[in-house]
Amino acid sequence: QVQLVESGGGLVQAGGSLRLSCAASGRTSNRYRVGWFRQAPGKERGFVATISWSTTTTDYADSVKGRFTISRDNAKNTVYLHMNSLKPEDTAIYYCAATPRDGVRYEQNEYDYWGQGTQVTVSS
Repeated sequence: QVQLVESGGGLVQAGGSLRLSCAASGRTSNRYRVGWFRQAPGKERGFVATISWSTTTTDYADSVKGRFTISRDNAKNTVYLHMNSLKPEDTAIYYCAATPRDGVRYEQNEYDYWGQGTQVTVSS
């Protein structure tokens, strides 16, 4: 089992930046791919970004490409989501998730472990 805890959310003005963290504990010796997802009010949860264990493979939703960067520090068992040029439409609860499956994964049902989420609010 892997436990994930997100942190770093908050209130920021449009154009600002935040860095979210996803700290893993438990069976972290396995090589897990990690993804970030978000759920805005009244909308379904959707894919934001993903990174492989080796960090060589990353991918992003079109809506965040060029503004968000996913990274990880395996020595600290932590994955980060650097969010720049934030827009009001980025307001959502952000979740990190982990999967032992190989290959890039975009679907929620391909991730086995989830954090509790952290709120990001971007004011206009």
